[in-house]
Amino acid sequence: QVRLVESGGGQVQSGDSLRLSCAASGHTYTMAWFRQTPGKDREFVAAITRIALNTDYGDSVQGRFTISRNGAKNICYLEMSPARPEDTGVYYCAASARHCRGTECLYDYWGQGTQVTVSS
Repeated sequence: QVRLVESGGGQVQSGDSLRLSCAASGHTYTMAWFRQTPGKDREFVAAITRIALNTDYGDSVQGRFTISRNGAKNICYLEMSPARPEDTGVYYCAASARHCRGTECLYDYWGQGTQVTVSS
Protein backbone atom coordinates (compact mmCIF):
# COMPACT_ATOMS: atom_id res chain seq x y z
CA GLN A 1 0.00 0.00 0.00
CA VAL A 2 1.28 3.45 -0.95
CA ARG A 3 1.19 6.33 1.48
CA LEU A 4 1.54 9.94 0.37
CA VAL A 5 2.23 12.87 2.66
CA GLU A 6 2.18 16.45 1.38
CA SER A 7 4.09 19.31 2.93
CA GLY A 8 5.26 22.81 2.11
CA GLY A 9 1.95 24.60 1.95
CA GLY A 10 1.46 27.98 3.51
CA GLN A 11 0.66 31.59 2.79
CA VAL A 12 2.58 33.59 0.22
CA GLN A 13 2.01 36.78 -1.71
CA SER A 14 1.21 36.94 -5.37
CA GLY A 15 4.41 36.72 -7.38
CA ASP A 16 6.26 34.65 -4.80
CA SER A 17 7.50 31.12 -5.31
CA LEU A 18 6.46 28.10 -3.31
CA ARG A 19 7.52 24.48 -3.42
CA LEU A 20 5.29 21.64 -2.31
CA SER A 21 6.62 18.19 -1.51
CA CYS A 22 4.98 14.79 -1.56
CA ALA A 23 6.82 12.06 0.30
CA ALA A 24 5.83 8.60 -0.87
CA SER A 25 6.26 5.18 0.66
CA GLY A 26 5.86 2.11 -1.48
CA HIS A 27 6.03 1.78 -5.25
CA THR A 28 4.59 4.61 -7.30
CA TYR A 29 4.35 5.10 -11.03
CA THR A 30 2.81 8.32 -12.25
CA MET A 31 2.54 10.96 -9.55
CA ALA A 32 0.35 14.01 -9.79
CA TRP A 33 -0.95 17.10 -8.06
CA PHE A 34 -4.58 18.18 -7.91
CA ARG A 35 -6.11 21.13 -6.17
CA GLN A 36 -9.46 21.97 -4.69
CA THR A 37 -10.07 25.67 -5.14
CA PRO A 38 -12.95 27.44 -3.40
CA GLY A 39 -15.86 27.74 -5.79
CA LYS A 40 -14.39 25.32 -8.30
CA ASP A 41 -14.32 21.58 -8.92
CA ARG A 42 -11.22 19.56 -8.19
CA GLU A 43 -8.65 20.51 -10.80
CA PHE A 44 -5.78 18.63 -12.34
CA VAL A 45 -2.54 20.54 -11.85
CA ALA A 46 0.41 18.44 -13.01
CA ALA A 47 1.67 14.89 -13.38
CA ILE A 48 4.99 13.17 -13.89
CA THR A 49 5.71 9.61 -14.99
CA ARG A 50 7.76 7.14 -13.01
CA ILE A 51 11.21 7.95 -14.37
CA ALA A 52 10.26 11.50 -15.32
CA LEU A 53 10.25 11.00 -19.07
CA ASN A 54 6.92 12.84 -19.35
CA THR A 55 5.25 15.71 -17.58
CA ASP A 56 1.74 17.10 -18.04
CA TYR A 57 0.22 20.35 -16.80
CA GLY A 58 -3.20 21.82 -16.50
CA ASP A 59 -3.83 24.80 -18.76
CA SER A 60 -4.14 27.22 -15.86
CA VAL A 61 -0.65 26.47 -14.54
CA GLN A 62 1.26 25.79 -17.75
CA GLY A 63 4.42 27.88 -17.78
CA ARG A 64 4.24 28.73 -14.09
CA PHE A 65 4.39 25.40 -12.28
CA THR A 66 7.05 22.72 -12.51
CA ILE A 67 6.64 19.15 -11.35
CA SER A 68 9.67 17.01 -10.61
CA ARG A 69 10.62 13.94 -8.63
CA ASN A 70 13.59 12.52 -6.81
CA GLY A 71 13.56 8.78 -7.35
CA ALA A 72 16.18 8.03 -4.71
CA LYS A 73 14.21 9.86 -2.02
CA ASN A 74 10.81 8.89 -3.45
CA ILE A 75 9.61 12.49 -3.30
CA CYS A 76 7.59 14.44 -5.82
CA TYR A 77 7.76 18.24 -5.91
CA LEU A 78 5.58 20.97 -7.28
CA GLU A 79 7.16 24.38 -7.69
CA MET A 80 4.85 27.30 -8.14
CA SER A 81 6.59 30.25 -9.71
CA PRO A 82 5.03 32.69 -9.69
CA ALA A 83 2.09 31.87 -7.48
CA ARG A 84 -1.08 33.84 -8.10
CA PRO A 85 -4.20 34.41 -5.97
CA GLU A 86 -6.21 32.03 -8.14
CA ASP A 87 -3.82 29.25 -7.10
CA THR A 88 -5.26 29.32 -3.60
CA GLY A 89 -6.65 25.97 -2.53
CA VAL A 90 -5.90 22.62 -0.99
CA TYR A 91 -3.29 20.72 -2.96
CA TYR A 92 -3.43 16.95 -3.06
CA CYS A 93 -0.73 14.54 -4.12
CA ALA A 94 -1.83 11.43 -6.01
CA ALA A 95 -0.14 8.35 -7.41
CA SER A 96 -1.01 5.56 -9.79
CA ALA A 97 -0.15 1.90 -9.37
CA ARG A 98 0.67 1.56 -13.07
CA HIS A 99 2.16 3.54 -15.90
CA CYS A 100 -0.14 6.20 -17.35
CA ARG A 101 -0.19 9.84 -18.49
CA GLY A 102 -1.69 12.84 -16.78
CA THR A 103 -5.46 13.04 -16.72
CA GLU A 104 -5.74 9.60 -18.34
CA CYS A 105 -4.52 7.99 -15.14
CA LEU A 106 -6.65 6.30 -12.57
CA TYR A 107 -5.05 7.52 -9.38
CA ASP A 108 -5.08 4.83 -6.74
CA TYR A 109 -3.51 6.69 -3.84
CA TRP A 110 -4.09 10.13 -2.40
CA GLY A 111 -2.53 12.29 0.26
CA GLN A 112 -4.51 14.32 2.76
CA GLY A 113 -3.69 17.68 1.25
CA THR A 114 -1.81 20.85 2.11
CA GLN A 115 -3.29 24.34 2.13
CA VAL A 116 -1.87 27.00 -0.15
CA THR A 117 -3.03 30.59 0.19
CA VAL A 118 -1.80 33.26 -2.19
CA SER A 119 -2.53 36.84 -1.19
CA SER A 120 -2.80 39.68 -3.67
